[in-house]
Order: sequence, then C-alpha cells, then structure tokens
Amino acid sequence: MSPDVARAAELLAGRRVVALTGAGLSTDSGIPDYRGPGSVPRSPMTYQEFVSGPAAQQRYWARSHVGWGRMRRAEVNDGHRALAAMEGAGALTALITQNVDGLHSAAGSREVVDLHGRIADVVCLRCGEMTSRAALHDRLDELNPGFGDDSATTAPDGDAELERYDGFVLAPCLVCRGPLKPDVVFFGENVPKDRVQRCYDWVEAADVLLVAGTSLTVQSGLRFVRRAARDGIPVVLVNRGPTRGDDLVDVRIDAGCSPTLTALADALVSSTAA
Repeated sequence: MSPDVARAAELLAGRRVVALTGAGLSTDSGIPDYRGPGSVPRSPMTYQEFVSGPAAQQRYWARSHVGWGRMRRAEVNDGHRALAAMEGAGALTALITQNVDGLHSAAGSREVVDLHGRIADVVCLRCGEMTSRAALHDRLDELNPGFGDDSATTAPDGDAELERYDGFVLAPCLVCRGPLKPDVVFFGENVPKDRVQRCYDWVEAADVLLVAGTSLTVQSGLRFVRRAARDGIPVVLVNRGPTRGDDLVDVRIDAGCSPTLTALADALVSSTAA
C-alpha cells in the first residue's frame, strides 16, 4: 500500500464517508470518459440543440442507438465492487455518481443518487411518460433494420461516432407521439433541485468525502467538493491526472480507481470487522 493510500485509509476509517464518482470509475468497464488521459476531445450534444427539432434528435438517437447496444453490455469492475463492499461493511454511507451507466447499483450499492440520471430510462418531452431504454432499443431496431456500423468508435455516455445517420427513423412516444429523450441531464440542462439538495444533505452530514474518477471540470460535481471544503470536511481524491478541485483536497492519489479503491476497501472492511 502506497503512503498516500495508507493516509487515505487512516482518514476514512471509522468515519461517515460519502463518495462522489465520475466517468473514470467506469473506464475499466470499457466506457470511455470525456477528459481522462488519452481521451479524444469531443463536443457532446447540448440540451438546447437536442430540443431544437427532429434533425438534431435524429443525429442523437442514431449515434446513441449504436452506442447503447454496446454500453448495455458493460459489466461492473473492481472499483464499483469496492465501493459496494464499503457500503455493505458500513464504511460508506452514501454514493453520488455523475455517471449514467447504472453500474454502481448493478454492483450492489444501495444508497445511490444518479446525479445526471440513467441512460437506461427514457422520458417523453411532451407528456412525461417514462419507459425503458431496452424497449425503445427494440423499437428502433424494428424501424431501422440493419442500421449501424461495427467499426464506429464508442464514445462517452452511450454514444458512438457515426459518419452518416440520414434515413434513421425516430420512434415517438407511444402515449402522445411526442419526442423522446434519455432521462439524463444533457450539457446545458439543470440537475433537478431536489436531487442536488439530497446530495448536499449527504455531504454536510459526512465526516469525509471520497472523490473518485472525476476531473471535477463541471460545476455539478465540483460544488460538493467546495461545500465539503467550506464546512471543514476532509476530502480524499482518487484520479489519474489533475482535477479542478486539487487545491481543496486533503489527500490526493494520482492512480487508477479500481486498484486504489480495492486497497481502500480491503483496509476499511477489515477495520470495521476488527
């Protein structure tokens, strides 16, 4: 165990710990991130662009249809399992994730807020009807037989890089025929206030904030680190490469999430069992 990991384990042991995770937690599951080392710069579709009309929605759903076909096969990794083990042992009280892949819940974590929603759910922008992404995927398959490109590059958040998407047929809401959107927070869209408040409540009740796999580039995650620092709550951060919150943390571990969280889980679970 490295000195930084040992310091982190000592700081976390016996305290109420809340975790905040980002895309770097899921890269070991084969899901690319936006800003990690080696990531290709990308410009994700904004909410304003998506709601501008059918042309933007066709582009989004064509790419996402291919990407979702891959993303839904992603499996939990050792980082997800480590955090679930911490919660199961009472060493972690709650988890806030910026990821939309649902892998924390799949790994067994129970007290989870999916800050940006979940890609496995779909909402109608007209009537608010919620449906499953799996059901929509089957409908899109029927409407677009044989669509896709096996050579397309997988992109973050269930997206894929496609050269062409003209001719892709959209599937409307089955209730009102309105446009469908994945139930995730797009860039330029606000996280629901009650969801944000629940996360603030968790952070303010914590003794330590454990941050893993995020560069904290966007405000939606950084605000919780700032709140912890403001309230004098120690912050442990695990991430490859620099982050926007480096000046706010007490222990900074520049390493991969899976091995580091596994080491921390082993130390914390054994200490709670002692």
